[in-house]
Amino acid sequence: MNITGKDLKKWGLPAGPVYKVALETIGRLGMNKETARRAIVALAGSPASYLDDDDWAKAARLLVPAEDKNPRMKEKGCPIKIFGQHMIEQGALNQIYTASKLPVSVQAALMPDGHQGYGLPIGGVLATDNVVIPYAVGVDIGCRMHMTVTDMPASKMKGMSGALKNALVDNTVFGAGQEINGRVEHSIMDDERFDIKAIKPFKHTAEKQLGTSGGGNHFVEFGSFEAKGLGVAEPVVAILSHSGSRGFGSNVAKVYTKIAMDKCKLPKEAKHLAWLSLDDEDGQEYWEAMNVAGEYAQACHEVIHSRILKALKLSAVETIQNHHNFAWKETLPTCEDVIVHRKGATPAHLADVGIIPGSMTTPTYVVTGKGYPDALSSSSHGAGRLMSRAAAKQSFTMSQMKKDLAEQGVELIGGSLDECSMAYKDIDLVMGQQAALVEIQGRFLPFMVRMAGEQTKSWEKK
Repeated sequence: MNITGKDLKKWGLPAGPVYKVALETIGRLGMNKETARRAIVALAGSPASYLDDDDWAKAARLLVPAEDKNPRMKEKGCPIKIFGQHMIEQGALNQIYTASKLPVSVQAALMPDGHQGYGLPIGGVLATDNVVIPYAVGVDIGCRMHMTVTDMPASKMKGMSGALKNALVDNTVFGAGQEINGRVEHSIMDDERFDIKAIKPFKHTAEKQLGTSGGGNHFVEFGSFEAKGLGVAEPVVAILSHSGSRGFGSNVAKVYTKIAMDKCKLPKEAKHLAWLSLDDEDGQEYWEAMNVAGEYAQACHEVIHSRILKALKLSAVETIQNHHNFAWKETLPTCEDVIVHRKGATPAHLADVGIIPGSMTTPTYVVTGKGYPDALSSSSHGAGRLMSRAAAKQSFTMSQMKKDLAEQGVELIGGSLDECSMAYKDIDLVMGQQAALVEIQGRFLPFMVRMAGEQTKSWEKK
């Protein structure tokens, strides 16, 4: 017996587009008239209760008032694996628990360097179903590690300290808002994705900051690198840098986070986790903007390393690099396609090469990933902060920081007290908590470190 719109009206369904959807659902489910009547009466009586129903959600969304259509958090979160939980502050744990309860969340993990951030905690990893969360990527989109390995024996560094210092001071620029004098040539600035309407106004900022580094924990440094697992048998000089997409990436994050929060109203504790669907134009635009920001961050490192190598007349033997603060399209072992957000976490798929830094006086480790499924093939992105910047300034003195630098034989150019090594977790303890995630292949020991500080200087193209 055919079911018509008249039947739906008699059963309490208000006239409108929902009729077509309801009839399609009835047909797809092969319902007889009595079964359909009971289903429609129940749907019309409480449409909000069907918003998560596999069969009737589409029809329910057409019936529920707009103010009631906001995403609802799940009572029970998706699977989470936490590494080094005893090393992680409660605020960060609360954030990953909240993220796991998003209706779009599939799987989550928290690395041992985890600490509280905005939205997703630093060290947080989250797999979602066809959506991207701008604040789960972070403000510094595509922040990354970049190492250039040279063939110069590390034993020569001490005798070259003056030349190394000049190379750092003359060829790096640090700090929020800092720009260079003149134009730097790099093919990244010809990328048509900079013309996306929402981010086009920030292209000028990207041009002026190309080849610069941010403040905080961003750095460029010389050190001794040895990696028998990667064929570097004797210690050699390496250049190591950490920075991201500068003001351009920050503006991309702000623009699309606002769009996401306007479209996706979440409870207060989860509001920064608003998402954009990759089926929508805004989501597709953010994806393109995120990717060009990541490539721009890489270009900044390439410019820095190229200038330093040229200044010292050195050649690169090998380059090692990796993103963090990014989202990737990946497939889980269950064959489910997801978007994996790594906010302050290093990709660690099987055989992936990554860099996990310590602090200004402690080792950095070059690793290969083990592809651990419960970690979403991820590892920490560093040692992780032990305390906030404000707490570090209250807890330590400049004399303590200088003593630590002297004891470890490290020269610091710029820098600030809140970045002292004592403000960070012990990198070796962190590495011990993720032995199942990565295998150590090499170690870098810092010798001369350049960070944001009073000696910030703009360089001019020559």
